[in-house]
Amino acid sequence: MFWRFVYNVFAIPLMFIAYHIMGCWNRKIREGIVGRRGVFSKLKKQLGTSRNLDKTVWFHFTSVGEFEQSKPLIEVLYTDTRIVLTYFSPSVAPNVESYTYVDAAAYLPFDTRRNAVRLANLIKPNCLVFSRYDIWPNLVWQVSKAEIPIVVIAGTIHAESRRLGAIGRSFFKSIHQHISLICAISEADAVRFQKLSRVPSQVVVTGDTRYEQVHRRAMSVETDHVFFPGQATLRRPILIAGSTYAEDEKIVLDAFQILREDESGILLKLILVPHEPTPERIRDITADLKRRDISYVCYSGLKSDANLEHTDVVIIDTIGMLAKLYRLADIAFVGGSFHGSVHNVMEPAAMAKPVIFGPTIQNAYEANLLLEKGAARLVNTSQEMVRVITEWLYCDEERETAGMNGRQMIEDNLGAVDRTLTYLRKYV
Repeated sequence: MFWRFVYNVFAIPLMFIAYHIMGCWNRKIREGIVGRRGVFSKLKKQLGTSRNLDKTVWFHFTSVGEFEQSKPLIEVLYTDTRIVLTYFSPSVAPNVESYTYVDAAAYLPFDTRRNAVRLANLIKPNCLVFSRYDIWPNLVWQVSKAEIPIVVIAGTIHAESRRLGAIGRSFFKSIHQHISLICAISEADAVRFQKLSRVPSQVVVTGDTRYEQVHRRAMSVETDHVFFPGQATLRRPILIAGSTYAEDEKIVLDAFQILREDESGILLKLILVPHEPTPERIRDITADLKRRDISYVCYSGLKSDANLEHTDVVIIDTIGMLAKLYRLADIAFVGGSFHGSVHNVMEPAAMAKPVIFGPTIQNAYEANLLLEKGAARLVNTSQEMVRVITEWLYCDEERETAGMNGRQMIEDNLGAVDRTLTYLRKYV
């Protein structure tokens, strides 16, 4: 009761005020605020016209990565189960809106006690599923009060998480004691979750459901698939820098410029895929390329007769292409790792591409696995990136072995969907 009082009386008002103040400067936060307007009427309307089935499973996830972890489970359950999705980040909204296997979807409203009760009464789920770690206190407390089972899938908690500190552990224990089951991605994560759980049996190891998702997608892309006009004229070797932020792009473009001006003869081509290709971001990127005297073209500006032989950089200024686009790469760089947390390193690995990322990988257990398998390299500077790219491009066997090691790591970790479903069906 103590932590519920602290959370609702102090934390919630402060978070509400901070969120709206930050929204004055942050476009993404503003989108979230606008997207949450009328969320209950939107859900009510969707549920009113949805399939009339006996069972309803409510999945909540924060963003794109956690949605990907949910997808394989959703698509199996969808046949005889009504699927309701809620999400936190605006970045996932377009993906959810175009998704086939869903009956109703909306932003998760602000985590007040009243909103949590309204949601539970409106959705009436047989089970609430959190993907990975986006667990909201009032939602857990109120849903569990209604005796609705709560399951966490693909659960992960890194060793340095504040949740494991003295204060954090006390607070999160008050939440986790109401969770029916946590499906962790690894033994190490399971041990950490057990420190927050009511009983050890509340936590099981099932693996990461994203392995199936990225493996299935990789297998669906033909080797000679054409992604954009002029692709055949884009000479190799090709570096794809995916899901990048400005901090990542500085390191990548510094390295690219060094290689471009080197007399070693490496004529590297770069396909740059920003994490959020907004007009503002594209303007910043193209301005930087102009300052560096690097030739470029945007995907949206390509014509059917495009010739990219003498173009240095192709900027992908749309969303939804990256996971399959890695098929073109000789080497892949995964962004986020110089910004805050690395993004999906599984996607290029599933395509048997050697992977480079920056230093911030605590959020990604699979990034450490790739390092252990020799399928990836961690770099801290543009000079280190130059060295890695040069080594891999001058030794085809080493580069190809790294890529194959990555694909083998993906294949070795398949099966999480079936293991998770075995437990989840008990609650559905």
